[in-house]
Amino acid sequence: MQISISSSPSKHHLLLFLSFFLLISAETLDNQKQTYIVRVDGDAKPSIFLTHTHWYETTLFAATQTSNPDDPPAFHILHTYSSAIHGFSASLTPSSAAILSSVPGFLAVIPDRVRRLQTTRSPQFLGLKASDGSGLLAESDYGSDLVIAVIDTGISPDHRSFSDAGLGPVPARWKGVCVAGVKCNRKLVGARYFSAGYEASSGRINETVEKKSPKDSDGHGTHTASIAAGRYVSPASTLGYARGVAAGMAPKARLAAYKVCWATGCFDSDILAAFDAAVADGVDVISLSVGGVVVPYYLDAIAIGAFAAAEKGIFVSASAGNGGPGGLSVTNVAPWVATIGAGSMDRNFPADVRLGNNKVVPGVSVYGGGPGLETGKLYPLVYAGDGYSSSLCLEGSLDPNSVKGRIVLCDRGINSRAAKGAEVKRAGGVGMILANGVFDGEGLVADCHVLPGTAVGATGGESIRRYIASAKNPTATIQFQGTRLGIRPAPVVASFSARGPNPQSPEILKPDFIAPGLNILAAWPEGVGPAGIPSDKRRTEFNILSGTSMACPHVSGLAALLKAAHPGWSPAAIKSALMTTAYTVDNRGGEMLDESTGNVSSALDFGAGHVHPQKAMDPGLIYDLTPADYVNFLCNSNYSEANIKTITRRSADCRGARLAGHVGNLNYPSFSAVFLQEGRREQMSTHFIRTVTNVGKANSVYRVSVKAPEGSVVNVEPEVLVFRRVNQKLSFLVRVEARAVKLTSGSSSIKSGTLTWSDGKRAVNSPIVVTMQAPVS
Repeated sequence: MQISISSSPSKHHLLLFLSFFLLISAETLDNQKQTYIVRVDGDAKPSIFLTHTHWYETTLFAATQTSNPDDPPAFHILHTYSSAIHGFSASLTPSSAAILSSVPGFLAVIPDRVRRLQTTRSPQFLGLKASDGSGLLAESDYGSDLVIAVIDTGISPDHRSFSDAGLGPVPARWKGVCVAGVKCNRKLVGARYFSAGYEASSGRINETVEKKSPKDSDGHGTHTASIAAGRYVSPASTLGYARGVAAGMAPKARLAAYKVCWATGCFDSDILAAFDAAVADGVDVISLSVGGVVVPYYLDAIAIGAFAAAEKGIFVSASAGNGGPGGLSVTNVAPWVATIGAGSMDRNFPADVRLGNNKVVPGVSVYGGGPGLETGKLYPLVYAGDGYSSSLCLEGSLDPNSVKGRIVLCDRGINSRAAKGAEVKRAGGVGMILANGVFDGEGLVADCHVLPGTAVGATGGESIRRYIASAKNPTATIQFQGTRLGIRPAPVVASFSARGPNPQSPEILKPDFIAPGLNILAAWPEGVGPAGIPSDKRRTEFNILSGTSMACPHVSGLAALLKAAHPGWSPAAIKSALMTTAYTVDNRGGEMLDESTGNVSSALDFGAGHVHPQKAMDPGLIYDLTPADYVNFLCNSNYSEANIKTITRRSADCRGARLAGHVGNLNYPSFSAVFLQEGRREQMSTHFIRTVTNVGKANSVYRVSVKAPEGSVVNVEPEVLVFRRVNQKLSFLVRVEARAVKLTSGSSSIKSGTLTWSDGKRAVNSPIVVTMQAPVS
C-alpha cells in the first residue's frame, strides 16, 4: 500500500514518530502471520493523522518494515472498531505484534481466539400467555419497539418466524442495514456478516458449503433468533414431535442478525466487529450463544465488547457453556454479562430400549422422517467397542460385516452425536443406542438422528453392555413414544450446563441463573437437515436442539420485554430483577435436581435459580450498577490501570477503590465469600455492602430473613429497610463468619444459603455461597 504524508508544519513530528519503529524494528524473524486484536486509546491519536485509520495504517507500515524496501507490506487490516471499542484487527507476524505493543497509545495487542457455539413450549412453561391481558407480554407490547441483536451463524430471512405481518414501522432511531442480498422487513431490521478474521485463519470461504452473507447455512443462528423473538407460527413441529404453536419470548421485537460463526468456529476479531456494529446500529439487547476459554477480562474480546455495550445501556446475555456437569466449567463470566445456564421443561420425547431379556432402559429421541424399526421385532444387538474409534463410532471405524442389520451401541464422545448415527447407517446398521459416559451421567438430549436412534444414560449404557456380554444372541428394539407433557420433576439443571465456581472471579457467582435449554423447538433453515450433517437430506421447518445456546436467547427475549415494560431500567437492573425473582423449587415442590446425578442441585449449578419472568416484572427491589462500579471491581481485582483501560476505554485511579472495598463488594444480587483456610485460624469472616433501589411502591417496608450456609453465621444490618418513595436507595451490610473445616491439600468445601428481603408480597432472593479453600501444600 502507499502511505502519503501531507505537507504541514507537523511533518517532522511524523518522521520522528516513524523513526521510533525503524530503530526498534529488526529483520522479521518469523514469517507465520496470525490475527491480532489491537486496542488503542482513541484520544491518543496524534493530530498529524486525519483519521484513526490513517494512524493505524501508518503505524502498521512502520512496524512491519524490513530492510528490503521492495518487500510488500507485511500486514493486512481486517476490521476497524470505533463504536464498542477503538482499535483494529490485523494479520501480523508475532514480531510485528510485539513492536505494536510498545507503541504510545496502543493499549493491548491480543491474539485472536476461536470460539464454539453452545449448542414451542417454553413460553407457556415460563408463564408467558398471550391471552393474559395484564402480564409481561401485554405490559411490554410483546417487545415491539426494541431490537435484539443475535451474534451467531446468521439467519434464514424468509422463515415464517421472521414475518413482519401486522408489525408497525421500524423504530426511527434504528441505523442498521441488511447486506449481501438479504432484504430487510419490519421484523428483520438488520443483517450483516463478518468473516475477515475467519478467512485470515482458515482461507477463503467455500461458498459451495457456506454462504458469504448473513444467510444461515448451519441452523444455529436461525434457531436462537426465533427463540428470542420469533413470531407466532402454527402448526409447528419437528418431524411430528412437539406439535403446537411456536413463538419466541418477545414475538414483536425486531431482530438484527450478525453472522460471525463459520465452518471452523467463531473468531474474536469478527465477534468484536459484530459488537462494534451492533452498538453503532442502536440495538437494545445482544444475544451471544458462543462460549470459549476463560481468560482475564482485558484479553477477552466478548468481555471487552460487552462492557462497551453495557455502557450504552445495552443488555448482553451469553451462554454459560456446555462443559457441565464438571465444576469450574462456566464461561462468559464478566459481571456486566448475564451468564445463562440451561434447565429442562416439563416435556420429553421418550424412546426406550427394550432388550431381549425384557428389561427396559429409558432413553430419548426425536427420530422421524425415514425408515423405522418394525413394531414388536427384536433386532440383533452389537456393541461397537472392539477398539477406541469403533466404540465411539467415529467416521469410517465400523465394519459392515459386524454391523449390517443390527442395532449398534455407541459410546458418547469426540464426534457429534448425529455423526455417530451417520457412521452406523453407513455401515449398514438399522438402529443406534448412544450411551453416556460416566462424566455425562444420566443427562439425556433428544436428537434427530439419521436412523432410528436413542440416547441412554451412563447407568443404562452399562446395563446394556453387560447384557450384550452375557447373552448368547443379544437382541433389542427401540420404542418411540412421541411427545410427553407434564413431566416431573421439572425443571432440572441440564447435565451439560456449565457450572461454577467462577474460574476468573470466584467472588462473583456464575452462572447467574438458568432458563429452558433442553430439547427446545425453534425455527430451522430450509436447506439444512435436522441432524445438522451433510448426509441428512430430510427437511423440516422447525428443529429441536439442546444447549446453553438455547437458554441464552430465552433470556435475551425476556430482557427485551422487561426493557420495554421498564424503559428506565439499566442492564444491571434487568439482570437483578431476573435473579432476585428466580426460583429453585421444581413442579413437585422439592429442591431443583441435577439431571446428571439425580441429586439436589446447588447455587453453583443454577446461580440464583430458574427465571420467572412474570415476577421479574415487579421485583420490588433491584441491585443496580453503573460503569464506574465495574471499574472499581476491576481495581479491586488487582488489574493494572493499563489493563482496565483496555476494557473500559477510560483511565482509572484505583487508589480510592482499593481502600474502600474488595472484589465481593460489587453491588451484585448474589454473595460469594471465599476463605483461604491457612494456619490454625478456627474462625474467618468477611463483609459485603449492598445498596438496593425501591422499584415497587412508596412507603414500603422490607424485612430480612437468612438461611445461612451450613457451618456459617450470617448477620445483616439493618434488618429492616423502610422506603418512603419510589427509586429511593438504601444500603445494608452483610457479615459472614465461617468455621474452619477439615480439608486435604488443595481441596475445598462449598456450601450455599439464601438472603431474602420481603415486604409481605414480594420476595427479593439472593444466593449466599461460602467456599473454604485449603492451600496446596
